[in-house]
Formats: sequence, C-alpha cells, structure tokens
Amino acid sequence: MDESLSFESLLEGAKKAGHKAMDDHGRGEYDEFALHGGVAVERLAKAVLVSKNPVYLLEMRNGNPDMLLYLGGHLEISADKIRTVGAKDAIKRLRTMGLLPPDTQLDLLIELRNGTAHTTVGDQAKALLPALADNVAALLNGIGLGNDDFWGRWSSAMYIAVDRQRDEVERDVELRIRQAWHRFSDRFAGLPEGAMEKVLEEPTEGIRTITLSNHDDLLIGLSSAPCPACGRPAHVRFAPAVSDGIGTVLEVTALHCTLCALDLNSHAEIKAAQVQIRPETFGVGLTSAEGVAIGEMHAG
Repeated sequence: MDESLSFESLLEGAKKAGHKAMDDHGRGEYDEFALHGGVAVERLAKAVLVSKNPVYLLEMRNGNPDMLLYLGGHLEISADKIRTVGAKDAIKRLRTMGLLPPDTQLDLLIELRNGTAHTTVGDQAKALLPALADNVAALLNGIGLGNDDFWGRWSSAMYIAVDRQRDEVERDVELRIRQAWHRFSDRFAGLPEGAMEKVLEEPTEGIRTITLSNHDDLLIGLSSAPCPACGRPAHVRFAPAVSDGIGTVLEVTALHCTLCALDLNSHAEIKAAQVQIRPETFGVGLTSAEGVAIGEMHAG
C-alpha cells in the first residue's frame, strides 16, 4: 500500500497540520486555522481507521472498486487512481464505531475547511479551538496516544482550551499569552544558542509615562508594565476609573508588547492575565489600576 496511507504517515501529517493550525490561531489567521485544523482532524481520523483496518479507508460512493483489493493488500494500482474516504465520511465511520462523539462544532470546522459553510470563516473559526482539542483527544484515545505526544509544545495551550473551570476570557487570554511566547521563540529558530536569552536579558528602561489631561483632569495615559508572555516592558494604556477628590484610581485598559506582539484589549483581559502593575509606574500622586491582580509572570 502507498506509504502516504500508512498509519505513521497519516499520524505525522495530522501532527504537522495541527501545529500549523495552532500557529495560525495565534497569529489571528482564523481562515488558515480552519483549513489546517480540518486537515489535522481528517488525517488523524484516517490514521485511526487504518489502525483498525486499512479497508476502512474505502470510498463507497464514487470510489474505484479496485481500491478494496488495494487496501486489503492484494492488488497494486497507480497513484493517480488512489481515492480514499473524505473527512465527513471518515468522521461518520468513527462515530458509528463509538470512537468519536457527535459534535456540531467539529462538523462546522470541517464545513469551514471545505468551504461549504455559508459564513465568513474567521467569524466562527476562532471559537472552534476547543472543538479541535476535544476531538483530537478522543481520536488519540482510540489509538492509545497521549495529547502531549501529539501536541508537543502546544500541549498546555490545548489543556487550557478545554478547561471548563476557567471562564471564556481567562481561557482566551491564557491561550494568547502562550501563542505570543511561541511566536516570539520561533523568531530565534536557526540562530546561535542563547540568542533569545540575550535579548530577554538586555537592559531597558521601558517607556516614560505620558498623560493627556484637560486642566486638572487626567483623560488618558501611556506607560509600561512587564509583558505577561515574555516579561519585557510592554506599552500599557490607562485611564481614570475613580476620582474622589483626593486621588485618582487608574484602570489599565490595553497592553501591547512590541517584542512578542501580545495584545490585551480590555481591563478584563489584563486582569485575567494578572499583569503586574507597580503604582510608581504611573507617576507621583496616582495609584495603580484597581482590580488588576498582582500575580506571577507567565511564560511559554
């Protein structure tokens, strides 16, 4: 049988597509995420079918009848005549076998990947990461393979994606922190060992605090705080939340790191990321952002 249809080849192809999907999701390229996520599920589904019986790859509707003998190992046919079951039918067979549960979100991912869903892909694909994580985990269970073996460096991100103990904002922020870290570390691929560490250790003063006021009233300001992904100084935007005539309590409303490209776009996201805010960051007489937790740094 063609080597590309072997269990090992299909599994490796599924891994590569799955990791590309995570890279796409981290860059905000959700159309590409749907494409690569769908490919990952299809190849992994076929790998599971092959592990049970290679004949389960047979295309029933419009397939070449010689494929039955070919998949059974009793006939050789040319590569241009090899046709196997599509993603939807592969998933259907695995559900019939009890190896994959029904999931409308997975069905949508496959439709987006095939271009058959009548929607703008990016609008819905972003939210399909948990469906990808859940169904890959179910398929891996069918072949006795662990999530860590499949996802590698993305393992922790995929556990977060399916963590029902966190609210949606917390899951989304934790994923973006890890995605930003991986994007940053990827920039050093092929460079001498220690290059990334040298960049992270380079001393910096951050940025000066800049404020925009209307007479005595502070309207908006810009300063810096440690990035929760890479730890380097990131730009933060802040604005007054409470003013009681004695002092002004500030609320940090956005964060952007020019080094790892992490963006947090609301006070809720910054709170979920546990951004470390120092009161002195915002100047004399101003206090730090109310409700922004002081927590440990995140990395990787």
